[in-house]
Amino acid sequence: MNGADRDALALILRGAEEIIQEDELRAKLRRGTPLRIKAGFDPTAPDLHLGHTVLINKLRQFQELGHHVMFLIGDFTGLIGDPSGRNVMRRPLTPDELEANAQTYKNQVFRILDPDRTEICFNSVWCEKLGAAGIVRLAGRYTIARMLERDDFKTRFAGNHPISIHEFLYPLVQGYDSVAMRADVELGGTDQKFNLLVGRDLQRESGQEPQVVLTMPLLEGLDGVNKMSKSMGNYVGVTEPPKEMFGKLMSISDALMWRYFELLSFQPMSHIQKYKHDVEAGANPRDIKFKLAAEITARFHGDAAAARAHKGFVARFQEGAAPEDVELQTVHCGSGSMPLASLLKEAGLVTSASEGMRMIEQGAVRIDGERVADHKLRVRAGTEQLYQVGKRRFARVRIE
Repeated sequence: MNGADRDALALILRGAEEIIQEDELRAKLRRGTPLRIKAGFDPTAPDLHLGHTVLINKLRQFQELGHHVMFLIGDFTGLIGDPSGRNVMRRPLTPDELEANAQTYKNQVFRILDPDRTEICFNSVWCEKLGAAGIVRLAGRYTIARMLERDDFKTRFAGNHPISIHEFLYPLVQGYDSVAMRADVELGGTDQKFNLLVGRDLQRESGQEPQVVLTMPLLEGLDGVNKMSKSMGNYVGVTEPPKEMFGKLMSISDALMWRYFELLSFQPMSHIQKYKHDVEAGANPRDIKFKLAAEITARFHGDAAAARAHKGFVARFQEGAAPEDVELQTVHCGSGSMPLASLLKEAGLVTSASEGMRMIEQGAVRIDGERVADHKLRVRAGTEQLYQVGKRRFARVRIE
């Protein structure tokens, strides 16, 4: 394998969890013709998050190497509901929900992929042609015993949790997709390994060369523990405003930052290794994290928006400047004035009036940018001012 081929293989394997089989991939690459690269996404939610983009980023890398990328929207499999990694049955979506979600996927995926080199596929095209007889023949290719080899099915069966018959169809249909698409390589998360291997089996039975399986890790969410998920609330959506996206990325731990660099950044690994050496030599990890947050925010919103988000983050969290979008709230007092410490509590800036007094005594409270030193200060009804506690807590309050 020459140097260019080694570099290509290194890019393909970057961040990958497992490849089945590497020697098969090497043989496919040596042919010198573009490979057919498949990754499927069921449109089960209206928006993609950064966890989804781990696979999409890998598709982009294949595009950069000159291969043919097929982005599969599982509008048929979405009617079944993917049981992968589930300990309970997933609610199937309605056709209208799937159609609406699929449209947003098409709009969002081209923020990463080159639209001129991407084939958007829908598995309803070939699955609906199977008909009832075709589905029965497909179901005859696998036994219940083999299906129960899947960890999630095995766990649910052992725990006496229900498994619907239609759920067994999911890996078969996903495998049949690979036959219909004549995939050379299929990408998937580690929780998809069983389904991807079914694709290899069905291709072999259909007289096709079996696809290479490349699994990618499930990206941890902002908490650094659970996989990124909207239901867990630990996600970064690709359509979130630049300020929110930038701020969320800056909130991840320093250790998790390297995981995000490897799986989400398009910077060469040599650059990322240099960043690690810089941190080990004493550089502030926050400054390196700025590079990550700026790159990803720019990918979805453009360089100018990312620069504004960076500037706003620095102003708010490092320099203590007030954000531009502080909502006005109203606090009612029973007389013509009220103690400042009580107002801070009512505005949600402190948890108690006593904490408010302590913050005032420590010089951590400002009104319209001016530091307050008198913990006995009372504020008059009829006023509207910006209150700040510390560097990050702000409230614009009208007193009535």
